[in-house]
Amino acid sequence: MSIITIKNEKITVDISTTAAEMQSIKANGKEYLWNGDPKFWGRRAPALFPICGSLKDDKYLFDGKFYSLNQHGFAKFSEFSVVDATDVSAEFSLCANEETLKNYPFNFDLRIKYTLNEQSIEIEYKVINNDNKDMYFSIGSHEGYMCEEGFWDYTLEFEKNEDLISADVDGSLLCERKVNLGENVRELKLSNELFDMDSLIFLNLNSKSIKLKNDNKCLRVDFKDFEALLIWTVKNSKYVCIEPWCGIPDYTTSDYDFTKKKGIIKLAPNNSSTRTHTITIEK
Repeated sequence: MSIITIKNEKITVDISTTAAEMQSIKANGKEYLWNGDPKFWGRRAPALFPICGSLKDDKYLFDGKFYSLNQHGFAKFSEFSVVDATDVSAEFSLCANEETLKNYPFNFDLRIKYTLNEQSIEIEYKVINNDNKDMYFSIGSHEGYMCEEGFWDYTLEFEKNEDLISADVDGSLLCERKVNLGENVRELKLSNELFDMDSLIFLNLNSKSIKLKNDNKCLRVDFKDFEALLIWTVKNSKYVCIEPWCGIPDYTTSDYDFTKKKGIIKLAPNNSSTRTHTITIEK
């Protein structure tokens, strides 16, 4: 593992080659990224690939054969190579290898690129299908943001007024239940009680931008290329994760067929798919 640092006059970002995962976001003399304290959650900002969330029984069926993948896939613990690095950008690559092919039978190249622009970090995920068959995957982010005062001191502000209907879970899988967190609202005050249901899982937001704010801090996440948004933390902790996903966990009713998995992306041979989200430090 090595650390790549990119910076400009307003923001400094450290990124590990392990998982191509940010380790620090500093601006305005403050730290904005969670520190990875294992007492609560030992990660900081892993990429989710080739699945987001969990599979039913941690397995899927493709081309007549069962394969196994743990929650969020394998990118989160894989070592990436550095494709390019400048003062204000860094690109990382993870390619199919002997280990990945055991449980994900596709010849892929996952590129993750970080680019600074003023006080914004643009994070681009590019998935390349180098195979001779259609490839199926999900891609998502899992950034945790530091909340020194405790996450319950923070409020989420959506781009638009929303009927905040969260999908509910049965264990680590989605179920058909829904939870109404508010109708025609723009803001959601965070609390321990909100996370009795584990994660807030929004599958039908009108907003493509969200702010995490209190009197001391404000950051904005723009996620126009992503269909789902998850909010997650551990009770009594000092962080909250804002997670744009292209893909969702399996439903409890899943029949394991990877090609029919809800939210799965199908990518033709010798093609690529790009998704971008942006983190902007506002205060």
